[in-house]
Amino acid sequence: MTLPKRALPIATNRPFWLASASVGRRDLLAQIGIVPDKIVAADIDETPRPHETPRNLAHRLAEEKLRAVLATHPEAKEALVLAADTVVSVGRRILPAPATEVEARACLRLLSGRGHRVQTAVALGMAGRVLSRIVVTRVKIKVLSDDEIAHYITVGEWHGVAGGYGVQGRAGAMVKALVGSYTNIVGLPLFETVMLLEGVGYRMERVRKNHGA
Repeated sequence: MTLPKRALPIATNRPFWLASASVGRRDLLAQIGIVPDKIVAADIDETPRPHETPRNLAHRLAEEKLRAVLATHPEAKEALVLAADTVVSVGRRILPAPATEVEARACLRLLSGRGHRVQTAVALGMAGRVLSRIVVTRVKIKVLSDDEIAHYITVGEWHGVAGGYGVQGRAGAMVKALVGSYTNIVGLPLFETVMLLEGVGYRMERVRKNHGA
């Protein structure tokens, strides 16, 4: 649900929670001077539903992660809680966040020489309300040889990452082109995230000052 701006309360003094254990998301926030007051990972089932589109999956999972944290941590109701979910897809085919080398190799072979989409949904919870945005970036990976795929598998950056690659690491050299937000591919579109925070009265300068950024 997206809340009309006129109904937004001011949340300047609320603590800020990140509902994600993702190092990439934490590092992106630190890049703009934001250090969460608390980091809590949400434990949910991320299995796509039958016929669920990549966009709908990203949106649903971001909001489910947010609500899971709110449900298990009563004190989170007094905070601003940010959750996100990133989905990589080729057409309507949703790629996993590989847990095995076999899955990672299958992802890279599918992405080789093709364009794909990276969609990240961001959900911000506050005082029982949820604001959300979704950002789509189009990416094209160069044609990958078997040796290149094998080498990337040994590096290990693919583990648990949507689509089986991390653009902020060695896979950055595989990206031939992208259209849209780079930080979205990493896992958190910073422009849209800041717009959500500032839209509820969260002062970015206060965060930077408090954390010495």
